[in-house]
Amino acid sequence: MSLEDTMKAGAKDLEGRLQAAAGAISGDTGMEAAGEAKQVQAKVMQAASDLKDKAQEAMSKLSGQ
Repeated sequence: MSLEDTMKAGAKDLEGRLQAAAGAISGDTGMEAAGEAKQVQAKVMQAASDLKDKAQEAMSKLSGQ
């Protein structure tokens, strides 16, 4: 995972955790759900980046580098 992708996913996860916690504390279920959705989005971003890295590794192996 590139550093930029890692930082973006980490920031999105942190944003989601904070929003979910704020929603739980305030009793705002909509805010809590939105925070949880951001955490899921961060996991998808991480998985996409990992897949991109694996594809690049495979291409390097195929090209003999």
